[in-house]
Amino acid sequence: MNTPHVTIIGAGLGGLTLARVLHVHGIPATVYEAEPAPTARAQGGMLDIHDYNGQLAIEAAGLMDEFRGIILPGRQAMRILAPDGTVLLDKPDDGNGGRPEVQRGDLRQILLDSLPAGTVQWGRKAVSTRSLGEGRHEVTFADGGTITTSLLVGADGAWSRVRPLLSDATPEYTGMSYVETYLFDVDTRHPATARAVGSGSMAAPAAGGKGIQAHREKGETIHTYVVLRESQEWFDAIDFADGAAAAARIAKEFEGWAPELTALITDSDVPPILRPIFALPLGHKWERVPGVTLLGDAAHLLTPNGEGANSAMYDGAELGKAIAAHPGDIETALTQYEEAMFSRSVEFGSIGAELHDLDDDDAAAGLIKFYTENSN
Repeated sequence: MNTPHVTIIGAGLGGLTLARVLHVHGIPATVYEAEPAPTARAQGGMLDIHDYNGQLAIEAAGLMDEFRGIILPGRQAMRILAPDGTVLLDKPDDGNGGRPEVQRGDLRQILLDSLPAGTVQWGRKAVSTRSLGEGRHEVTFADGGTITTSLLVGADGAWSRVRPLLSDATPEYTGMSYVETYLFDVDTRHPATARAVGSGSMAAPAAGGKGIQAHREKGETIHTYVVLRESQEWFDAIDFADGAAAAARIAKEFEGWAPELTALITDSDVPPILRPIFALPLGHKWERVPGVTLLGDAAHLLTPNGEGANSAMYDGAELGKAIAAHPGDIETALTQYEEAMFSRSVEFGSIGAELHDLDDDDAAAGLIKFYTENSN
């Protein structure tokens, strides 16, 4: 028996890694993506790609040379600051770390460039899926079109349309949200803030997961995530359509902090963007259903801990290798993939969990310990 054509919903890093690994092994796949084009929206910020999962996926995809070409030197540097701006940890990038930093958009592009023309079908938003029996499934798109497939992979993120075929679980609000801001031309226009952030990443933590995290991206751009533990109703009371007012309200939560840190909020060159954080239960799993599986956030959406993109890519690579190893026996491939994925999703999901409920006295100390133990 031949391996069936693989239908992948979602052209994120996980879905594209799967498509690429399948292509390396001569297995055809089509990726259906809701976005109308690869440049339809910005593709997020910096990613540190780990040598124990994300880089292994890139190796399986045969793209290590391309990956090395997009690494941003010096960005593995890490600083931890107290709210008053005191430097508590200043760890330079010596070039020997196992987590080189790249722009998400650049990484996605090398995956897209590695696929045959037509592999990704843009502007195909999946709105529902249903079982047709005997391992076959139907996907319905927003344009009214449908496809049927005997091997369906949901790589479609937090609000996956494929997940209901396998599980009743839905993501729940974690009680935490990020507010994103950007500063451009920082060395010229915001020199004090640029010095505080340094050449890589900076974190200024406080109690209970509250804090400011910033990353120096390409050129003179600093991308910031302001972390607050508040209800969704609390955020609903802020008018994010009024960028200046929203920034002022968020900055109020950091009164008394060093001005070079609060400037990451108040001086943003774009209106603040609210990112509520949702998660699936740690250890989310399902019983085997013929002809369908999940990867990445569709399978194990987690509170951000640096593992999400890496884990999704690793899922994609491992699934691709399992399918290639069992031509004509897809159920064995999916069973082996899922059993391993369920186990490692708990392992990766537990990384850094202790950081979310630290007290005032140990927020910085706990973060320093975490980065010291996990920086290589």
